[in-house]
Amino acid sequence: MGKANTRNKILEHAGRIVRQKGFNNTGIQEILDSAGVPKGSFYFYFKSKDDLGLALIDHYGESLVLLRNSLLAKATGTPLERLRKLFVGMRLFFSQEEWRSGCPIGNLTQEMGALSDAFRSRLGAVFNIMQDAIRECLEQAVSCKELDAELDVDELAHFILDSWEGALLRMKAEGNTQPLMLFERVIFGRVLSR
Repeated sequence: MGKANTRNKILEHAGRIVRQKGFNNTGIQEILDSAGVPKGSFYFYFKSKDDLGLALIDHYGESLVLLRNSLLAKATGTPLERLRKLFVGMRLFFSQEEWRSGCPIGNLTQEMGALSDAFRSRLGAVFNIMQDAIRECLEQAVSCKELDAELDVDELAHFILDSWEGALLRMKAEGNTQPLMLFERVIFGRVLSR
């Protein structure tokens, strides 16, 4: 297995476990056992557990760019249909995971955002990627007259992302995806409807 493949394998397994248990409750050995990688290999790719956490944030950021490109930028349908499809798809994903995982970036922010400037900076950058993707879709919706041109799309994108993250937090607290369905009804049935 090549170096890049081993590093990605560690990140994939770390991401799955961290999404389920949290960053602080996940041990390096647990990740390596899951990935089938010897312990010495970990320190070849990462200096520390925090270094792994920062790499995990970057990994999620790259995944979000791919998701944005496939679902928001290149998919068929109107801009608001594509945006709705994105949130419905994520809700279905969380349903399959039995609502336990939540947003990996949101989870890491809750655990590490106030403890480390390096984590806070990287997490903020990934939130900006998500917000920019939503804003781009809203700008397209304004261009094709799906939304009123008077709307502040930057502010609206910020609000939508914050609402989504809050709905994910409630999903975990309530043990079901009802908060995500409420998010969809309010955002697409009221906030973004004409």
